[in-house]
This record gives sequence, C-alpha cells and structure tokens, in this order.
Amino acid sequence: MVNRLGFGAMRLTGEGIWGWPPNRENAKKVLRRAVELGVNFIDTADAYGPETNELLIAEALYPYPKGLVIATKGGNTRPGPGQWVPDGRPEYLAQCVDKSLKRLKLERIDLYQLHRIDRKVPVEESLGALKAGQDAGKIRHVGLSEVTVAEIEQAKKVMPIVSIQNRYNITDRDSEAALNYCEKEKMGFIPWAPIGGSGTRSLSKAGNALEAEAKRHNVSVVQLALAWLLQKSPVNVADSGHIVARASRGEHGCGKTPAQRRRVDED
Repeated sequence: MVNRLGFGAMRLTGEGIWGWPPNRENAKKVLRRAVELGVNFIDTADAYGPETNELLIAEALYPYPKGLVIATKGGNTRPGPGQWVPDGRPEYLAQCVDKSLKRLKLERIDLYQLHRIDRKVPVEESLGALKAGQDAGKIRHVGLSEVTVAEIEQAKKVMPIVSIQNRYNITDRDSEAALNYCEKEKMGFIPWAPIGGSGTRSLSKAGNALEAEAKRHNVSVVQLALAWLLQKSPVNVADSGHIVARASRGEHGCGKTPAQRRRVDED
C-alpha cells in the first residue's frame, strides 16, 4: 500500500534532465527528507540522467526502509539533453531491467513501467520482454506510460497491467478517459506533471489562472492543484517533486472541504 502523495525524482538531475544534479549532496538530502515526511513511493526512470537518477536514489536511501516502493521505467533512450527517443526492442528492454536492478541495488523492482510505446516495435514484443522479467522474479508489477485506453486494453491481452502514468493535472485533462478507465478497472493512475511540469505550463509560476482561487482558500496554487488531483479520483497517486519543499516550509494539507474542491472543479 502506497501513500497517495509520492515523490517524482526526475528533477533531481542536471539541466535538460541530463547528468547529475548541480548539488548532488543536497539532492540526496531531498530524497531522505521525502521519506522522513512519509513518502513511500518514489518514481524514477533509467532515462533520467540517463542512469544518474536511479544511482542517486540508491546512494541516498539504500538500504531502503521497509515499505518503500521504487517505481522505475525503461524504453526511452536519451541521445542528449532534452531529447527522448523510444526503444521498445525486447532485447533492449531486458537489458534495461537488469541494469536498473543493479543501479537501484534491488533484487526485484516493485513497479516497472514501459516508458513509451515504440511505434516501430509491436507492443506485444515489448511487453513480452517485461513479462519474461516478471516470470523470472525481476519485476513484481508492470505499468504503462503515456497511453490511450485502446493501448491499455491491447497491453492487457499480453499481461496484467496495474498502473498508468500519463500527463494529467487540473489544467491539462487530455488523459481523462484513461483516468476514468483506471478507476473503472481498479488500476492505479500516476499523473505526471501534477502541477504542470516546467516551462510556461508550470502552475507554480506567478500569473497563472488559479492564483485567485488559491488565494480565496488561503493556500498556494501547488497545494490547490494537488488537492484537486487527490479528490478527483481515488486511484490517483500524485508524484510531485515539490512536496518536500512545501512541507519543509510548514505547508501541509490544503484543508479543502469536498464542496470547496467541487467549486474549483466547476470553475
């Protein structure tokens, strides 16, 4: 059982999600602080760095506390900073699983997610490699990232799928159908960019449309966005990298009543 506020570790890297973070020791402190605050779900990927994010998690937290779930992903290669190229070849994915196990110092990965479907490779072949890893005891559960409902149903014909990780937040609801499907099928839904991600769509930047509503409730926009996600569906697990910084400043729950949250949704 994981708590519904997890920690997305992607930003603990260099610029362009490339290389080590500028302050490696401070990044490790952030990870340790997340666990201290009750986080028991950390989301990473071999493409973050690449590789450095998984190594950092092991450096900071191994031996891992009981009950900590580390989810990772494979199937996205990194030619350079800010560049992402899917690779779903089964031989590549089998190699990814083994290397993630080694970097994270794990005997089994609790949740391994196909980072992206590679349009050049039949998804049945990509998932076949993950099923083989699961059968070998290297993977406990398998999830998908950035998929449609049709793609989820196609994947479930190959093997059980327990979770979906799609971009989704209060201002970006393109994956509403996938979320509804997960709720109906009792699957986990991990919304990435829960507060908008970086750049112009970030909800943490000044001047966004939610500021007035957040002020009305005496909370930050980040708190408002996370509270909205958690009440939106019981299957949502928000893995925001911002929760540690907020809690360190003494910002905890949003204190929203269901009626207040419905008002935000309707607005």
